[in-house]
Amino acid sequence: QLQLVESGGGLVQPGESLRLSCAVSGFTLDYYAFGWFRQAPGKERQVVSCISSSGDNTKYADSVKGRFAIARDHSKNRVYLQMNSLQSEDTAVYYCAAEIAGPDWCGMGDDYEYWGQGTQVTVSS
Repeated sequence: QLQLVESGGGLVQPGESLRLSCAVSGFTLDYYAFGWFRQAPGKERQVVSCISSSGDNTKYADSVKGRFAIARDHSKNRVYLQMNSLQSEDTAVYYCAAEIAGPDWCGMGDDYEYWGQGTQVTVSS
């Protein structure tokens, strides 16, 4: 059974950092692209970042460019989202998503088949 489980969320102050982790079970990362999405209360879900199955192609939403970094670790079967210089606007539930794809595909839309349950990130002083 394919499963994605996010962890690493929490309550932090503005300017601090968090690293989200997406643990993958039921399949290996090799042929899957991954995306991180977030949804704030009362707002639509938005894409944050994506990484291709090869790891060579990454993309970021303008709002997080330069602050967030996506990475994948095939040995641990995990995908990460390093979030630095967090701001109150980053408060949301963060979701990991996976889609079987070619080596260079990195989708910034909702076209992912597998989704995790999400982890809450709250940035507040």
